[in-house]
Amino acid sequence: MIKESTRQPEQACFREVVAAGDYFIRTLDQGQTVRLLDLEGNQAADTLFYSAADPAERYSAMDTIREQGNVYLTAGTVLMSNRMNPLLEIVADTCGRHDTLGGACATESNTVRYDLEKRCMHACRDSWMLAVNQHPEFHLGKRDITHNINFFMNVPVTAEGGLTFEDGISAPGKYVELTARMDTVILISNCPQLNNPCNGYNPTPIEVLIWDH
Repeated sequence: MIKESTRQPEQACFREVVAAGDYFIRTLDQGQTVRLLDLEGNQAADTLFYSAADPAERYSAMDTIREQGNVYLTAGTVLMSNRMNPLLEIVADTCGRHDTLGGACATESNTVRYDLEKRCMHACRDSWMLAVNQHPEFHLGKRDITHNINFFMNVPVTAEGGLTFEDGISAPGKYVELTARMDTVILISNCPQLNNPCNGYNPTPIEVLIWDH
């Protein structure tokens, strides 16, 4: 569902451009709103969410899908934790839908899906692992890399129940906004994938903006 925001970028309390293939990690206070802005179009932002109070409580794709009765995420979606608590709510979305089924790229999956020689290519799991190792203050580790959301990524469900990675439906300037329902850690891998059309075969930067209210 398309829903535009009334928030103005110049009023944001925080702004940062995240380069293609880089990561972003930060705590969102309850009530803060974060915008992920697709600067150049068709850029997947693979994102994980955790309770800041207890990282063992984290985003659950299964619970979110079941509670809303829809496999796609968009404005109005409440992101549920594995303890059935609301983590965040999507309050604005100019892209229209986002994926939470396709998972994230990894060196292993690149090898299986594409070619043995692709194993050494950078992947989202690499970015997440780098983030948690460089930021021990968030108390995250390898075991915490679980369900993620692929913002701006187009992964249609086929009539047979399969998944396909297709050309993106985002465009320059499209964004999604989420308001934190609890103090929440956000961990983004700005996807470096070059082997399928999720990034238009050309990974590009995104911008993260945060408003207090």
